[in-house]
Amino acid sequence: MPDTLQHTLQHFTDRILEATKTGQPLRLRGGGTKDFLGQSLQGEVLDTTAYSGILSYEPSELVITVRCGTPLADVEAALAQKGQCFPFEPPHFGAGATIGGMVAAGLSGPARASVGTVRDFVLGARVINGKGEHLTFGGQVMKNVAGYDVSRLLAGSWGQLGLITEVSLKVLPVAPGEATLVCAGVSQAQALKLINQWGGQPLPLNASAWVHDTTASPAQDYFFVRLRGAVAAVDAAIVKMSAEVKALGAHVSILDQAQAAADWQASGEQTLDFFKAPTEQDCLWRLSVPQTAPELDVRVNGAACAQYVEWHGAQRWLWAPASAATQVREAAVKAGGHATLFRTSAASQQTLGDVDKQAGVYTPLNAVQQRIQNELKKQFDPAGVLNPGRA
Repeated sequence: MPDTLQHTLQHFTDRILEATKTGQPLRLRGGGTKDFLGQSLQGEVLDTTAYSGILSYEPSELVITVRCGTPLADVEAALAQKGQCFPFEPPHFGAGATIGGMVAAGLSGPARASVGTVRDFVLGARVINGKGEHLTFGGQVMKNVAGYDVSRLLAGSWGQLGLITEVSLKVLPVAPGEATLVCAGVSQAQALKLINQWGGQPLPLNASAWVHDTTASPAQDYFFVRLRGAVAAVDAAIVKMSAEVKALGAHVSILDQAQAAADWQASGEQTLDFFKAPTEQDCLWRLSVPQTAPELDVRVNGAACAQYVEWHGAQRWLWAPASAATQVREAAVKAGGHATLFRTSAASQQTLGDVDKQAGVYTPLNAVQQRIQNELKKQFDPAGVLNPGRA
């Protein structure tokens, strides 16, 4: 390892040990593109971007090992040159997104319901814990774990278990066939019924999204379904699924590939028109529910909250003010899930206190879950100085 990289690793260790000694919190940070997420940001920034680079990439083995500060865009470009990708489509939320941040945040894009999460693709990792120990978990092949798979535990941990320095990830070839069906005039209830019906059949479903598009003329419901797989399988599915949508009286078309790619990327990056807040008081809520959950009727002052449904019904986005936290969370719990305050309102962001988060970002864990989480954090970070309060 070059001296500069070894020096960077030692700097990370020294900073963590000093924080543990003094009790001064550290804020582990890559590109900072996900700073808006989580309960709070505390402590001095420990920037990880200097520790970057692809350590190894074996296209024939479908595995890549990368340092934490490596730009996510650079890794995706390297994979694309070999016709491969991260099939879970991690959102960047900005140009500076890093691999370490991708794993620590644990967020996945439109294809998550069909291909799995970030966690499912983590093979191994190295992490500096709160004791300054540089630990190695897992490896670079699928069947390499004896005991608890700590490397996958790091996905979605928000750095509270340690600073991820390196990670090995499984990758997959880009599917040879792809098509996106646009179904105009399909209601949310109809879309949920269709996607659950199709989910029990041998169809190459990859991603789906439903929205009431107020920018269309006239405004109407749209249901998008992306198919990926063998060309013959995709072609056969188009015929079958189109016929079933038309039987509902809706219109079906196939979206241009370039436009479809841009639209699905915009969906994952939350740059679609839906993700523009209706008012300065509205927050973006993420509801995680079973795929079979029915249409959710969430109202504020008698008006239905705008919704965007993806992951075959398992993820529902809606706009509502922080004052409606109780109604939103009750709707999610009733459906068998939970709600997260994903983005605060424009009005809240203009204040120093980010007051919307006082409503609570996450649905509280039950006593048993909270105790397990607290004890786990203590094992990795006894002094509680790594990203405290973030999750």
